[in-house]
Amino acid sequence: MKLLSGIVLLVVFAFQCLAQETYKEEKIVESDDLYTGGKAYDVKEYTFESGVKKPKNVIFMIGDGMGIAHVYAGLLANGGHLFLENCPYTGFSTTFSASDYVTDSGAAGTALATGIKTYNGAIGVNSDTIAIKSILEEAEENGLATGLVATSALTHATPASFIAHQKSRGSYEAIAADYLKTDVDVMIGGGYKHFTEREDGQDLTIKLKENGYQVLQNMEDVAKVKKGKLAGIVAYEHTKRVAERGDMLPVATKTAIKILDNDEDGFFLMVEGSQIDWAGHQNSATYLVEEMLDFDVAIGNALKFAAKDGETLVVITADHETGAFAVIGGDFNTGETKGAFASHTHSAVMVPVFAFGPGAENFTGIMDNTDINKKIKSLLLGK
Repeated sequence: MKLLSGIVLLVVFAFQCLAQETYKEEKIVESDDLYTGGKAYDVKEYTFESGVKKPKNVIFMIGDGMGIAHVYAGLLANGGHLFLENCPYTGFSTTFSASDYVTDSGAAGTALATGIKTYNGAIGVNSDTIAIKSILEEAEENGLATGLVATSALTHATPASFIAHQKSRGSYEAIAADYLKTDVDVMIGGGYKHFTEREDGQDLTIKLKENGYQVLQNMEDVAKVKKGKLAGIVAYEHTKRVAERGDMLPVATKTAIKILDNDEDGFFLMVEGSQIDWAGHQNSATYLVEEMLDFDVAIGNALKFAAKDGETLVVITADHETGAFAVIGGDFNTGETKGAFASHTHSAVMVPVFAFGPGAENFTGIMDNTDINKKIKSLLLGK
């Protein structure tokens, strides 16, 4: 009987994970190995005073699936420069999970959010499925303002790992309900259907409004918000790829910072460039470069604020690498970038870590993904 129960649980879990992949792959694009180039944007230089040792604010930016080659592809495509270059401290992170040598975004997101290794598919729980507080939740408890921004659904693995506690990343409606159990100040991303078209018949946007949130469904309205609690659920499921959604991520990042900076006690903000990962899964160099550049512009907005503020630590990393991607040719003058993929899934290679601002010197060398959480928590919360 125990064996049968175990098999049933395994099948259910596998189905949920498969559903996640199907959900993610709705925007199928043509696989390609060549980004033909585009108009480069100007990259400004930012610096910070090294005298401040403890950050008041942290902006934690995660390029889902972003490996070293993804970063270099973006740099090549933009004529040799990215905003990421402003980060004076760099390192590497290992990404394996408690259950697998190659992690998924649920386990990796949970490691970054909580500092604890867990099994693939988990969201905010340990290997015994016991809920673990995320750094966002601990920041809330310490009186800081908090926010989440993503180009995926807010119920997707990485943003969910910072706010939800579920055995499976495929439990979208339960993850949406978990947002009502926190006091996160700003959330901007997709997933409207998981808040409104639910099996339990509830419309969670009504409850969000009752809890004081401005619930908005388009970025034009979101960008106008300057204070208060905001639920910008701007897509039915995921947002479209950057070629169609435009500057949603940079604008959402700037808007979230503007709102959260009203809190005199400081803030914690997580920003995810979600679809770098999807480009890797689909083996599209064009999609990959476009999403990488979009993420870098959002990074530029974070660095601009941090440089002016002087008390903000910006940490940029990835949950894992996707596509086993390599850059095999290109042209700095035209931005043409030629890539090659060895996989349609995640790989186990280390991912880069970049840091800017007070405490940035702590993010050098080789570290584990759980160490990133612990370093941020120590600097921001003294824990």
